[in-house]
Amino acid sequence: MTFAATILTLYPEMFPGPLGISLAGRGLREGLWSMEAVQIRDFATDRHRSVDDTPAGGGAGMVMRADVIAAALDSVAPGRPILAMTPRGKPLAQDRVRALADGPGAVILCGRFEGIDERLFEARAIEQVSIGDYILSGGEMAALTLLDACIRLIPGVMGAPSSGMDESFETGLLEYPQYTRPVEWEGRTIPEVLRSGDHAKIEAWRRARAESDTRLRRPDLWERHEGARVQPPSGARRRKQDDVK
Repeated sequence: MTFAATILTLYPEMFPGPLGISLAGRGLREGLWSMEAVQIRDFATDRHRSVDDTPAGGGAGMVMRADVIAAALDSVAPGRPILAMTPRGKPLAQDRVRALADGPGAVILCGRFEGIDERLFEARAIEQVSIGDYILSGGEMAALTLLDACIRLIPGVMGAPSSGMDESFETGLLEYPQYTRPVEWEGRTIPEVLRSGDHAKIEAWRRARAESDTRLRRPDLWERHEGARVQPPSGARRRKQDDVK
């Protein structure tokens, strides 16, 4: 099964963009994943190819029309999740990225202007996704970010299968610090434990640094990680409840 990405956008020339170079680009050329960019304007019905209109109730800017976007969505073969890149969406997390990467691909809708007519989300099964608490000019850059996160997990894209496993967010923690040669640089040396050759000590150091850095830099991640870690297994919870009865 090949990961297939279909992008609905007003700017199809933005794709594949940076995904056409480096490891992702090689994977694209080798057929490890595929991409199609669909021009939303092709589904407009008036001679001006209008895709937007003034917001109901007044206000600044323009709103993308539900009827035009729905026609574009309905033209795409079904069977893949449909995602809309919007700051009103659920924050993207690594577990969702991995689930997408393990699937058949995604149809990604890139919004523009003031947003998309809400009736589209009521009428179609669309997952609204945000990549952060900030505003972009449109959904295209967000779509590229989401796709990059997915594509690097496709088998064969990164090379070594383990390359993507020992990184930030994969275990619920930030990744430990990395070092390389020279051993000394501007008076700063690589930590001695990393030069010891003792793999058990190295693993313990990396785990401790991942935990301490997460606790200091991302207390929100640390709280979730700690909460998950202290919960007993579901079977143990059931046995305890049975004992009480």
